[in-house]
Amino acid sequence: MRVLDAELIAAHGLTSRDYEVLLYLAQAPDRKLPMSGLAESTMLTRSGVTRLIDGLVASGLIERVACDRDARVSYARLTDVGYEKLREAGSTHVESIGRVFLRHFSEEEIEQLASLLGRLPGANRSESCTVE
Repeated sequence: MRVLDAELIAAHGLTSRDYEVLLYLAQAPDRKLPMSGLAESTMLTRSGVTRLIDGLVASGLIERVACDRDARVSYARLTDVGYEKLREAGSTHVESIGRVFLRHFSEEEIEQLASLLGRLPGANRSESCTVE
C-alpha cells in the first residue's frame, strides 16, 4: 500500500484513500453518497471520513450537499474536477497494482483470486477499480 500511495501522491496528489473515496462517489447514483455511507464503505470513523472529506473539498474534488428532507444527513458529491482527477489517477493506480501485485500471478491464479475474494462480505463484483 505504501508504494501505491507514494505513486498516486507523486503523480496526482492523491492518497489511495482519497482515490477510494472518489471512486465510490463516481460509481454512486448522481455521484453522491451520504457521509455515513462513505464512513462505512471506507471503514473509517465518522470523524476520520470527515477529515478526509475536508481535504477533498478544499481541493475542489468533492462538495458537501445538504439533504432536502433531513437536516441531519449530508452528502459528499464528486465534482467534475474530481471526476477528471479520478480518471487521470486511474491509469496510474491500475498500472501500479499490476506491477506491485498482479505480476506475481498467472492469469488463472488472478481469476481464482478474484473469484475467492468475490465471496467476501461487501464484495461487489460489478464495481471496477477505475471509472473507465
